[in-house]
Amino acid sequence: MSTSEMLELNRTIDRLRRAVGSLRTMYGDAASVRRLSNDLERLEIDARDLDSSPPNVVHREPVERIKVSDTPYDASMWLGIDDEGLGGLHYERG
Repeated sequence: MSTSEMLELNRTIDRLRRAVGSLRTMYGDAASVRRLSNDLERLEIDARDLDSSPPNVVHREPVERIKVSDTPYDASMWLGIDDEGLGGLHYERG
């Protein structure tokens, strides 16, 4: 991870820490606030681990792209078909 990415991650965690602190002030020791604090602590641990010992960068093989034409389909292909995504409307196309 680049330095700029780590800086942005740490800034985001700091903002999240302040937000969770505000929630703790507002709601006290509620179970959901404790879970958020726990999640925040885990994020901090993972960010430190990532910064101190970054994993190897994985280079993926390029995926074959299939071009789909944007020209309209022949309308006769859809004759007699319900528009299920639109509530099953029944009408003649054309």
